[in-house]
Amino acid sequence: MPAPFHVKLTADFFDATGRTKYEDIGLSVLGAAPHLRQAAFNEHRPEIGADQVTGANGVIVLTPRVTAQTVSQARDLVAVGRFGVGYDSVDVPACTAADVAVFITTGAVDRPVAEATVGWMIALSHNVRAKDQLVRTGKWDARSRYMGSELRDRTLGLIGLGGIARTVLQLLANWGMNPPLVFDPFVDEATAAKAGARKVSLDELMRGSDFVSIHCPLTEQTRGLIGAAQLALMRPTAYLLNTARGGIVDEAALYDALKAGQLAGAALDCFAQEPVTAPPRLAELENVLFAPHCIAWTNELFRDIGRAACQGMVDLSLGKKPRGVVNSAVFEKPSFQEKWRRVCRL
Repeated sequence: MPAPFHVKLTADFFDATGRTKYEDIGLSVLGAAPHLRQAAFNEHRPEIGADQVTGANGVIVLTPRVTAQTVSQARDLVAVGRFGVGYDSVDVPACTAADVAVFITTGAVDRPVAEATVGWMIALSHNVRAKDQLVRTGKWDARSRYMGSELRDRTLGLIGLGGIARTVLQLLANWGMNPPLVFDPFVDEATAAKAGARKVSLDELMRGSDFVSIHCPLTEQTRGLIGAAQLALMRPTAYLLNTARGGIVDEAALYDALKAGQLAGAALDCFAQEPVTAPPRLAELENVLFAPHCIAWTNELFRDIGRAACQGMVDLSLGKKPRGVVNSAVFEKPSFQEKWRRVCRL
């Protein structure tokens, strides 16, 4: 009879007593598979150590980085499952070289991030933060200075047309907005049109949008994608939203553009350097909304991501390729296939 398939979770899922910090992270999926064994790392480290993955066949990762050192002794490790859809914190080439598959929870984040995006669009255009402060500071009569604008007759520009962006379009379908614009080099005009959007260049999108919302991954191609030149194209009444990854937006250039009135405001859920443990310079400005990379965190989100991540481990343990693999080439390697056969129920 094959040995159990061991799945470890990073320590940041749990509190000091060993209980999960979150209502539901999908562990029932692992519990329903009698051949699986689950355990948590003993400590949280910003980077997963090689010693932490010893004995693990799969690791589900919340926030720590996965580096070449992490997988340097990964004799029995066949997969790293990212709890989410971003994987810029994972050295994917190093994992491939070490015969470790990397997968993300494709689709699980679409609805909550889309809802958060729409919520921020409304909060920005209706001056929600400023109006809240008027009441808190007893400045009722100043309300006439903060007239907002509706989403109706406004244009949304989407950078990236993946599952999140498509869900945003679905949620906004009946809000009376103008036809949306999309910039995505990996999507053709027909695909964009099918989603209800018009494919344009990045410059055209920046010029023509009342809301620019970023939904692309952080890669070498997208790092610094939105800098001073792009921000200068925006309308002075427009807003920038980033719920994707820090590093896509040049934060210094954004500060300068907001200070100069080149755009009306911004909302940021992610930053080039995280965690942010001291107020960023952008916090000096009143027309910026922030969240500590959790604007879309809901109980439903963690449940759905967790179930997807845990199901990926179950699939691997049964010899099935999971959804959301980002380094599919590893499955073609004889050395990976040998390891996979050795540790799972093929």
